[in-house]
Amino acid sequence: GSGKSTIGKTFVRLLEPSAGHLWFRDRDVAHLTGSALMDYHRAAQMIFQDPFSSLNPWHTVAHHIRRPLARLQHVRGAAGEAEVDRLLEQVNLTPTGQFRDKYPHELSGGQRQRVAIARALAANPVFIAADEPISMLDVSLRADVLRLLESLQSQHALSLLYITHDLASARYLAHRIAVVYGGSLIEWAEAGELVEHPAHPYTRLLLAATPGSPMTGPLPETEQSAPDLSPMRPGCPFAPRCPHVMVRWRAVMPDWTSAAPEHYVACHLHA
Repeated sequence: GSGKSTIGKTFVRLLEPSAGHLWFRDRDVAHLTGSALMDYHRAAQMIFQDPFSSLNPWHTVAHHIRRPLARLQHVRGAAGEAEVDRLLEQVNLTPTGQFRDKYPHELSGGQRQRVAIARALAANPVFIAADEPISMLDVSLRADVLRLLESLQSQHALSLLYITHDLASARYLAHRIAVVYGGSLIEWAEAGELVEHPAHPYTRLLLAATPGSPMTGPLPETEQSAPDLSPMRPGCPFAPRCPHVMVRWRAVMPDWTSAAPEHYVACHLHA
């Protein structure tokens, strides 16, 4: 993989970064511990890719939501039960009485993912990392979950990191898109700008392989052997597969340049 899920888990501090800084509200949270880390977990939550393993099979739907309410928001008792119902309504699991006492194995994949979303919202976060939240769902359910995420992002004024390999869904949901390859960020732009005017060769290859892409013509080809993506490898990470590569690019990492206003790319072609 390119490191997308690792980035998401690091953002919510499920993984501790090996180097660098993670800034949130003018504070470096990369190495927080104890109560300071607990405070950060109230603000930053995650929705995982697999709705079948991210829920505890021994716990009911209500318990999954009740626990973060009690632990992170100190909401318990009758107030907690009312909040469980409110969150279930927000993710469209209604009538709530039909879902509260169900176990994960009694739910569909889409319903499980909605429970996971409600669980994340129970912490009242300002940031959510959603790691491929629709990739394991039936195609018929994906649009519903995307619409739900879009609605909740607006209602709660959330910052949402939507991690995906599907540029079509990214364009639908995201305001800005960042493209990652081999552990390196290689392009960053407003969603429509990036899809309409991709600057990096890898981004163009991704778009060309995406159903419904605005790019036309024959599907471009590139080297199929897996390159060495170790962090100590010099040069551009995409050089082994780049159709435009020059020898010196294999040894020199490209600098960030502006391909257009608010559109940035790390590529020797734009140096």
